[in-house]
Amino acid sequence: MDARPRKRSLTLHGHRTSVSLEEPFWDEFQRMAQDEGVSLNALAARIDRERGVSAGLASAIRVAVLRRLRTLAGR
Repeated sequence: MDARPRKRSLTLHGHRTSVSLEEPFWDEFQRMAQDEGVSLNALAARIDRERGVSAGLASAIRVAVLRRLRTLAGR
């Protein structure tokens, strides 16, 4: 498995931005959006609004994915 981050483009609040995540995080992020019935851009925008100023978007997405997986695992 390639652990290097992969950069992809998203649109947040009408502006294009790029986010670098490792492939397993992209996979889970996409599954999370699908399960919630929203687009990747909409999910990223929600995470962006909720992240505060101390975390970068990529880190906030990783934490959101981790929280979801923990919830699904019953933790």
